[in-house]
Amino acid sequence: MKALFLLGLVVLVLGVLSFFVPLPHRERHGVSIGDASIGVTTSSKETVSPIVSGVLVLAGAGMLIAGRGKSS
Repeated sequence: MKALFLLGLVVLVLGVLSFFVPLPHRERHGVSIGDASIGVTTSSKETVSPIVSGVLVLAGAGMLIAGRGKSS
């Protein structure tokens, strides 16, 4: 049961961080003819959808509750 608790804690932390931390995304657009190439590289930072973040938080909380177990 400790493994489920720890996994739930990790998922919960990742879910909370996904609300605030943007993920970098880089794309390259261009044309290559033989050895010559012309292109543009664009970069942007996008956050994860709030729905996905909410699902991660709820799943992590559920795993924490299921994994806490009863101590004898």
